[in-house]
Amino acid sequence: MHQDRPSAPNKFSIWLPLLFAIVLVTGMLLGMRMQSNMPKLVVEQEAPGPEGIGQGKVEEILRYVEAKYVDAVDKEALTQEVIDDLLSRLDPHSNYISAEELQAVNEQLKGNFDGIGVEFMVLDDTIVVVTPLAGGPSETAGILSGDRIVQIADSTIAGVGMDSDDIIKMLRGEKGTDVQIGILRGKETKLRQFTVTRDEIPMNSVDVAYMLDANTGYIKVNRFSATTYEEFMKALEELVENQGMEDLVLDLRHNPGGYLQQATNMLSQLFKEKDKLLVYTEGDAVSRSEYTSTGRNFFDVEDIVVLIDEGSASASEIVAGAIQDHDRGVIIGRRSFGKGLVQEQYKLRDGAALRLTVARYYTPSGRSIQKPYDDPEAYEHEMYDRYETGEMEAAQNILIQDSTEYYTDNGRIVYGGGGIMPDVFVPIDTLSLDEDYLTLRQYVPQYVFRYLGEEADPAALTEQGLDRFVTSFSIDDALLQGLITYAEEHGDPLTADALSEPVKRATKHMLKARIAKQLFEDEGYYKVWNMEDAMVKEALKAIARSTSLTASQQ
Repeated sequence: MHQDRPSAPNKFSIWLPLLFAIVLVTGMLLGMRMQSNMPKLVVEQEAPGPEGIGQGKVEEILRYVEAKYVDAVDKEALTQEVIDDLLSRLDPHSNYISAEELQAVNEQLKGNFDGIGVEFMVLDDTIVVVTPLAGGPSETAGILSGDRIVQIADSTIAGVGMDSDDIIKMLRGEKGTDVQIGILRGKETKLRQFTVTRDEIPMNSVDVAYMLDANTGYIKVNRFSATTYEEFMKALEELVENQGMEDLVLDLRHNPGGYLQQATNMLSQLFKEKDKLLVYTEGDAVSRSEYTSTGRNFFDVEDIVVLIDEGSASASEIVAGAIQDHDRGVIIGRRSFGKGLVQEQYKLRDGAALRLTVARYYTPSGRSIQKPYDDPEAYEHEMYDRYETGEMEAAQNILIQDSTEYYTDNGRIVYGGGGIMPDVFVPIDTLSLDEDYLTLRQYVPQYVFRYLGEEADPAALTEQGLDRFVTSFSIDDALLQGLITYAEEHGDPLTADALSEPVKRATKHMLKARIAKQLFEDEGYYKVWNMEDAMVKEALKAIARSTSLTASQQ
């Protein structure tokens, strides 16, 4: 593993990594059991770690190796190997996060970051401002949509092939610090200089909340961050108090989870009864903790539909599992990911962190929905196997990992051991896997931006309002051909004649949704996209059936 290692390693060097792993595991387990005042479950803040981790025999051995070993060694690299080997022997979700990675990881959960508040895209090797966030530092400084960023601080970034991650690192920084941005606007050739003072930028976990029809609201939650419950309640208030919402479609598709308390707080608002069990957690070193409803509801919600898919994990599955077990609503979609493990995060002395699985969570009926992970390779390929076995296309192909029968409040049989099984199955749209569609789809955002900047009249389209845009604006063949030409210019030759009619229809729909997003932000995108979304259509049918059944019983 190291270039200076002899070709015939001695016995000590062969067993050294395993020795480190054994010692470190033993120290961690003893430390966790000895720390009697350690909190039982903390997921909204970093948990204090047991004393002794990273100390004792492991550090002592490393010091001897570094000082006395026959060859030069990289202590940091050797330590990293030990950590990686150790954690690989646990579960797939216990992991080490370096100090460099920790900030980005925490930003996803905290719900904010420090930056200049601008959404951008790389268009033909040029960084173009899609939109400055309302009220953010960039808008305050005077930066506009369509501006081209060619300089950050003293570095020229236009035409040098920088990727988005590198650009983000240059734009972000500590709140209150200044960054100089060089802008080209329109056809101008003279560089405009802007001094932008970085500030706290919110990362919304609720993408959109709007009415699907006169009675049914739709809320899309993309993750469970520290601000999710607050965002969700604001969305409920707007829909119930101002728009007359009675029923709710909660979209948790591709939601990877996050903070447990945020999920249970949200759930508590969807149950009218007090002390209703929502989820419980338990582990060998962590006693059982139960999360129950408060009975304090601020808004009345009648029928509920939760949308899930193979990307819905962890906290998303907690929400879906509680709704299903208590027969509070209908779960529609495909089998969820199957992550039923709870992690605590421990800060390490060098600024890195250990995210360690400490418990499993169980739905109210007692289900653990964690899929098996005893075979790491099988776990890694499990999602691909769903496609191979046909599970994504037909409910009868769903593999039930645990045949133990659990029961909902109304006596329905449900299963655990591999995700939440939907009450109503909706197959994946196989068109989304079509090669021609995937090729065109990747160019849609850039092409739409160019189309609105060079060919369309965005002001006129926006002035008519979103509802009129949704009903009256259509994508003609000329616009589709423009996208095809754009793809060809970028190395992907296609012809309209070679495209199937379903691909043409789907691509036109994607074009309209992206134009709506550019003009009316996320609400525009979802209002257009959901008109053809199979799960949303099925949700409205389920609510209609429930309403009809209620009416017939009166």
